[in-house]
Amino acid sequence: MLNVFARPSVSRITDPVGAWLVRHRVSPNVVTVVGTVCSVVAAVTLFPRGWLFTGTLVVTVFLLFDLLDGAVARASGHGGDFGAVLDAGCDRIADGAVFGSLLWWALVTSGNEMRGLALLLSLVAAQVISYVKARAEAQGLSATAGVAERAERLVVLLVGTGLHGLGVPYVLDVALWVLAAASVFTVVQRLVGAYRSRAG
Repeated sequence: MLNVFARPSVSRITDPVGAWLVRHRVSPNVVTVVGTVCSVVAAVTLFPRGWLFTGTLVVTVFLLFDLLDGAVARASGHGGDFGAVLDAGCDRIADGAVFGSLLWWALVTSGNEMRGLALLLSLVAAQVISYVKARAEAQGLSATAGVAERAERLVVLLVGTGLHGLGVPYVLDVALWVLAAASVFTVVQRLVGAYRSRAG
């Protein structure tokens, strides 16, 4: 949903940056890898220590590199099949680091098992959501439906995390359980979508 409505506005910002990077001979794959590495380092360094607001800000900045690699690919006139595979793989790595680091914080640093459970459900569901789509497409099926795609999941997670870091009560717990429920529901949606695609 966010991809559909926000993409035109975001592209007006990222496309000039992408063109500038192309002029300086930066490839989209480099942008992808740098953004992923920095996101992972920021997540595993800041979140487990309980630096939630700072971690949210830093991780969000580097996750936005995921928008820049597409802008660089458009500006250069080529992205390539490998670029798409690399981007998808790096997305999974970054998501795993963010969710895993917050899971560590919830269980080890703060000792909150319910938050840990919600994060674990969201982490597993996020990986399954992506896998079902990829596997369905490999089989010639369609499984693109879902109320909680990657952008929505990250927005809910990082907004809840950042506000909790500022001391806003209850917001993180609500965000985590909404995220867990929406993620599990999205898995079901994609499986149903793949089945209906087969039947059609």
